[in-house]
Amino acid sequence: MDTICALATAPGGALGIIRISGPQALEILSHVFSTSLTNAKPNTIHYGHIVEYDAVSQHQNIIDEALVSVFRAPHSYTGEDSMEISCHGSRYILNKVLELLIQHGCRMANPGEYTMRAYLYGKIDLSQAEAVADLIASSNKATHQLAMSQLRGHFSSLLAQLREQLLKLTSLLELELDFSDHEELEFADRKELLNLANKIDKHITHLAHSFEMGNALKQGIPVAIVGKTNVGKSTLLNRLLKDERAIVSDIHGTTRDTIEDTIDIKGITFRFIDTAGIRQTTDQVEQIGIERTFHAIQKARIVLWVIDQQPSTEEINKILQHTENKKLIVIKNKVDKADNNSYDLLNPPFVAISAKLGTGIEELEQAIYEAADIPTLADSDFIVTNARHYDALTRAHQSLTRVIDGLGTNDSSLFTPHASLPSDLLSEDLRDVLSILSEITGGQITPNEVLGNIFNNFCVGK
Repeated sequence: MDTICALATAPGGALGIIRISGPQALEILSHVFSTSLTNAKPNTIHYGHIVEYDAVSQHQNIIDEALVSVFRAPHSYTGEDSMEISCHGSRYILNKVLELLIQHGCRMANPGEYTMRAYLYGKIDLSQAEAVADLIASSNKATHQLAMSQLRGHFSSLLAQLREQLLKLTSLLELELDFSDHEELEFADRKELLNLANKIDKHITHLAHSFEMGNALKQGIPVAIVGKTNVGKSTLLNRLLKDERAIVSDIHGTTRDTIEDTIDIKGITFRFIDTAGIRQTTDQVEQIGIERTFHAIQKARIVLWVIDQQPSTEEINKILQHTENKKLIVIKNKVDKADNNSYDLLNPPFVAISAKLGTGIEELEQAIYEAADIPTLADSDFIVTNARHYDALTRAHQSLTRVIDGLGTNDSSLFTPHASLPSDLLSEDLRDVLSILSEITGGQITPNEVLGNIFNNFCVGK
């Protein structure tokens, strides 16, 4: 393995950190650091200077003063001998230090190579490695908690429990194959196998279904703001964003395309989409905007229907038709001008606001947060946020479905062991499930292209 180096912090700040990892890390660093590190104890910090030997003057030129943290294998992030140089954040200084390290035998690290080495040395599994990238990219409390839960191994632990149960019964089926000439022998109780297969499939299906919420939390929960023209949709978006993001005008049809932006409400990111006002129009451009309004409704999890007067029966039916499977919040805007007459709007949540003055905005944010119906992010209730994990869980479910179908009905009163598939076919599908679950954590040999796709998304210093 090469010894690698890279800048782990953004250049131009007050301080910069350069990481070195590999079998020659200590030897290479000794050539450029004024303090001897030959006998440095692990987990220690040493003060000295980064120096460059001048062959002409035969003197050492001081580049910068620095602190060096020493981590000995295997007790380091990568599992190798690793050092971290903390010096001033000047671009010149950082580039000079990297140049000196490369001159003495280091090479520049590839994106994600430090974390890949941690995986290859068994410090973390593949799902934990992916959690590192998620942790770096986390932009709110929810995504931070999800990444930390995965990094601590909660997801890996859950999958390990499922695999252990499957492995036990798969082994018994494999044993039957060794005694295939004795058809009367049956080591694996088919009824027990069916019950276990259903139980595991229930867990896997629950995890796969959680991806929709996990992906929404990661990307921002989509919220569409809809309604007729001039009811205050753009004013509401600007009020929520605390910024003049959308053009506000008394002229009907000002908003002709969707406008998107995000805000955090109680640690959750919401992606708001302001849409064109819904009305009859002959303007072709505005008609396209209205079509995009209904498309935005389809993509949204939550729909804010803004009104400023009693809507017609036709408008009510149209909105309810397009939001049938959405969380709908009706917003009575312009309460600073409107009367207090009650609106006949069936039963969706109803919030009265003045987008212009800011009245009722806190109540609206609370209603939006509750409509998101965010599950409690407890360790025992993991939420899948990674598309690769979702794909693997979906394939595992398909293989388990074949096992369940092969074993017959899950109704014990109708269960007949002799109606099940032969042991070799059941065993093949169970081995497939075990293999797929191993893909998530990297418990089996993972193709180089898969590793490349995962770690190429990392920054260079990680």
